[in-house]
Amino acid sequence: MSVFQRLSMIFKSKANKALDSVEDPRETLDYSYQKQLELLQKVRRGVADVATSRKRVELQIQQLEQQSSKLENQGRAALTQGREDLAREALTRRSGLAQQIDGLREQHANLQGEEQKLTLAAQRLQAKVDAFRTRKETIKATYTAAQAQTQISEAFTGISEEMGDVGLAIQRAEDKTAQMQARAGAVDELLASGALDDVTGSGPRDDIQAELDRMASSSGVEAELERMKLELGGGGSSSTPQIEGGNSGSGRGEGA
Repeated sequence: MSVFQRLSMIFKSKANKALDSVEDPRETLDYSYQKQLELLQKVRRGVADVATSRKRVELQIQQLEQQSSKLENQGRAALTQGREDLAREALTRRSGLAQQIDGLREQHANLQGEEQKLTLAAQRLQAKVDAFRTRKETIKATYTAAQAQTQISEAFTGISEEMGDVGLAIQRAEDKTAQMQARAGAVDELLASGALDDVTGSGPRDDIQAELDRMASSSGVEAELERMKLELGGGGSSSTPQIEGGNSGSGRGEGA
């Protein structure tokens, strides 16, 4: 196979595929039916033309027969009047008309036979066209139903794919939620163990630092108390009022 033959085959195959994609069988069937109707119309027109020709021949035969009868009467009248020569001329003309009439009758018979053949052919063609129309409508209805079924199947396929995408999205959302929950739990554990500092100060405090803060606060209170004693009179303990719940132990010692 030469290169040109391969190119020709490739081009034809692609062109055939492109035509198949744009071809609608229903339109093709309607076009074929229209062509058959046009052919049937031509056959009927042919039958009408043959019938017209047959009728014209019939009229010619009638006219010639009338002329033949007239010549016969003229011949009789000529014989009655003793004009044999004139009667012979009339019969001679009548004989010529008779030949023409025979020829026309033969032509009429041929036209009548042709008309019958064309009429029978038109009837057969009409039956075929009617059968084709019924089959065409059946095929079109079947094709339309198949096309609708295909569209519905394609729609369901699209819905299945969409539902599959929705399922994947839900799975991804669940995975992300679980990952965020695990990260939040890990951060809480690190804050509780002290591995991470709570910059907001709302978390649990270091117990050692809390004890140091408490001791510093107590030292400040004692220093302030001593300063106030010195200001009130040289540090006399009898006139110094006692504070409930504060230095009750030291007061009971001084009374004893």
